[in-house]
Amino acid sequence: MNILYLSQYFPPEIGATQARAYEMAKNLVAMGHRVTMLTEMPNHPSGIIPSAYRSRFRLMEEMEGIHVVRSWVYATPIKSFKRRMVFYLSFMLTAVLNSLFLKEKAYDLVYATSPPLFVGVAGVFIARSRRIPFVFEVRDLWPESAVELGELRSQKYIRWGHDAADFCYRRARAIVSVTEGIQEMLLAKPIQPNKVFLVKNGTNPEKFRYVLDSRLEERLGWRGKFVALYAGNHGVAQGLETIVDAAAYLTDHPAIHFAFIGEGPRKKQIIAYAERKGLENVQFLSEVPSEEISEYISLAGLCIVPLKKNRLFEGALPSKIFDSWSCGKAVVLSVDGEARREMETAGGGIYVEPENATALADAVVRVFKNPALAEEMGEKGRRHLYQKGYIRSIQAEKLSRIFEKLMKEG
Repeated sequence: MNILYLSQYFPPEIGATQARAYEMAKNLVAMGHRVTMLTEMPNHPSGIIPSAYRSRFRLMEEMEGIHVVRSWVYATPIKSFKRRMVFYLSFMLTAVLNSLFLKEKAYDLVYATSPPLFVGVAGVFIARSRRIPFVFEVRDLWPESAVELGELRSQKYIRWGHDAADFCYRRARAIVSVTEGIQEMLLAKPIQPNKVFLVKNGTNPEKFRYVLDSRLEERLGWRGKFVALYAGNHGVAQGLETIVDAAAYLTDHPAIHFAFIGEGPRKKQIIAYAERKGLENVQFLSEVPSEEISEYISLAGLCIVPLKKNRLFEGALPSKIFDSWSCGKAVVLSVDGEARREMETAGGGIYVEPENATALADAVVRVFKNPALAEEMGEKGRRHLYQKGYIRSIQAEKLSRIFEKLMKEG
């Protein structure tokens, strides 16, 4: 099968979206499919395009058998709402234009992953122009999530967002959700139930594995410390101030150290918040390449997976949980709903109420004082990955079967 895959975010960018798109595409290629990835010039989340990619409208690359087509995008470090909209719309337009120049003509289907929602809109136009099926992957409901987080308040824009989403839902031959919560919300809409499929998040055990690097431990200043690690996007949804507040409660535990890895629109504010509190048990590190992050996770005593207290996140299932388990690490989870149920079923960590800094601090101390418990939870989490099939290669096989089913139906 010849698949045209649209994902605005893709490596060398780092993040959950990029990892899922790359792993899915790589595994589809390994199964014998041909995959063309239509994506942007890398810039996320800094908003700065590396010099090797600047001043180009289109760039072709090969990445482990994936034919990557990169499109120009309006990128800026200033993340205001209007500039983000221009950023999203610019990719939508350039992706459609660059699809016209693809040498390969006989694609079997278009697979577009959202958010941003406009990737789906681009996918619809490309699929219709080529008269092939459009399959829409929904990793986050938009505009619902933007409204819940207070990022979108204009009734006019909210209405347009719903119209754009409905446009994609109606024209999709199949819709792939990544959590049961998103699937339930989609099924509550006027969408045919038989065209909604579930392919959850997962991890790659070959990449995320326990690797002890004593030199890295020394360089980071983590030797002799119990590290509570957050690795991921520093955005609005994560509510990272709660982790800083938990660190403030534990200043009388000198062995406990909090570390943040990653970038994002809220990073400067989080650093300033920690500095105002005068904390010496908090460390902020830059983004780490995905092929190296397991070395950092392996040195941690536990991994923190937070989201803000919001009903929309009760249908979330962050891939950070699976990556942490794959490295054999216990998780302290402050996400209620589906993620909590998954973790409690696995026995792979401790749930705390979202945005409750005291409860988070207590959970960190509990794991710190019980190393055998931490090891047991990490091992249970790792076994759970295989028992439930939360492995990228298995999920790509499931996605492949969905595609093949559509092709047989004609």
